[in-house]
Amino acid sequence: MTDYHINIFYSEEDGGYIADIPDLQHCSAFGDTPEQALAEVGKAKAAWLEAARDAGRPIPAPRYRPVIYQVAP
Repeated sequence: MTDYHINIFYSEEDGGYIADIPDLQHCSAFGDTPEQALAEVGKAKAAWLEAARDAGRPIPAPRYRPVIYQVAP
């Protein structure tokens, strides 16, 4: 895996789409469309990684895999 997994789902409560990156704690974004949420979470990811680097915090390796990929053949 070369990049972080991104979840995108519709939120009735928020009235739009949420995109989040499970490997980056609290890294999420909102959009009126799935495409907009994806674009916004890309910005959030860049800001998250920059803030972690600036603070000298470790950056987790991409590890999250949806359950569908965790089932043994």
